[in-house]
Amino acid sequence: MTRPQRLQDSEITRKLGALPGWSYDRGRLHKEFQFENFAQAFGFMSRIAPVAESMNHHPDWSNVYNRVVVDLATHDAGGVTELDLRMAEQMQEAAGQE
Repeated sequence: MTRPQRLQDSEITRKLGALPGWSYDRGRLHKEFQFENFAQAFGFMSRIAPVAESMNHHPDWSNVYNRVVVDLATHDAGGVTELDLRMAEQMQEAAGQE
């Protein structure tokens, strides 16, 4: 299996244009999703969990009440890869923020 390659900062910044609300900070993609309540936030995480498992790419995330805070990076590559961008796209879709 080919190891994902870390993307250049300029390429990451350019591709973030298609991901509303995401930022690039300290070598990671970052977003705070806000939902109406805890059940919706937890439901979002439940929808993403099998996607993450199928991609073998697990987000660094936390949930407090109606918020889910996400940071994405590919540890093996030492930064952001196409895998992280695909995961961010999946999260946008699952949150209804395509």
